Amino acid sequence: MNKGVLMVNLGSPDSTDPKDVKKYLGEFLMDERVIDVPYAARALLVKGIILNTRPKKSAEAYSKIWWDEGSPLIVLTERLQKKVQSHTKLPVEIAMRYGTPSIKEGLQKLHDQGIDDVMLLPLYPQYAMATTETILVLAEEIRAEFFPKMKITDVKPFYNKPEYIKVLGDSIADSLKGVDYEHLLFSYHGVPERHIRKSDVTSMHCKLDGSCCMSQSKAHEFCYRHQCYETTRLVGEYLGMEPLTYSTSFQSRLGFDPWLQPYTDRTIERMGKEGFKKMAIATPAFVSDCLETLEEIAMEGEEIFHEAGGRDFHTIPCINDRDDWAGVVAGWINEWALVETGKAIA
Repeated sequence: MNKGVLMVNLGSPDSTDPKDVKKYLGEFLMDERVIDVPYAARALLVKGIILNTRPKKSAEAYSKIWWDEGSPLIVLTERLQKKVQSHTKLPVEIAMRYGTPSIKEGLQKLHDQGIDDVMLLPLYPQYAMATTETILVLAEEIRAEFFPKMKITDVKPFYNKPEYIKVLGDSIADSLKGVDYEHLLFSYHGVPERHIRKSDVTSMHCKLDGSCCMSQSKAHEFCYRHQCYETTRLVGEYLGMEPLTYSTSFQSRLGFDPWLQPYTDRTIERMGKEGFKKMAIATPAFVSDCLETLEEIAMEGEEIFHEAGGRDFHTIPCINDRDDWAGVVAGWINEWALVETGKAIA
């Protein structure tokens, strides 16, 4: 079989025009694994309320972080692809779960090159039904309908892989060189608490009681909360940090249902009010910088900190297209090909 790779990221609007933002938000929020309520209720919420109020505000937010080349997330993913491609002979394409290029377009590009064995790499370190799972489900649906002879092998979440922790830890250390800070906050994208329970393959382990994530369980394979806390723990350990000098929080909640806590915005505010003057923040749920990191954290987060009495707010970039990160991804690709064929291809 002829092998190739498809790296899949979240996606982005085609432009900052409210019409493009509305189209993107519609596709994103109507995903049943993002807003996991019955279709009628989801359609009423998204099409009846959110898409009539949010696109203009979101477009303004996107305009604050948009680059001359386009969406930062798309540009950074393209840069990563080029670097990864330089380290492997296998064809490497990219796709977005929402927006363009679509997963179907990515698979089509590989198919047109004669590829019938695809390594699917969701660019999410931690597993969640609203991220990794929705990519895998859609990719399989597209494969079955349009490319029935194609084989897809997905890369498992890499939140605890030593080589990933090293890249993430080194990126944080590099960003913090010369920076005076009192606390490092690891902010992960939030999900509703019910997503954690729905993803519990044991149907009994996840209690969100502060201790279940620390005890051994098969549920951890699909537990976003556990994987986030484990990422923080491993990076803190790698960097030799004292336990009380860093912590974990969750950002970007939507609606009124309970989401994973502690909330990032409230944590930032609390730290400012408690007298912290200098803090740093990393966003390890994201491989590529995007609206949630460049605007929600770097701009809104800093404003919250200043208003609460804080002074220095340092945002750490995502790992983006770092050379060491591209090398790690290429290593996974070449290892996969070696295991499958018994032949080195780097």
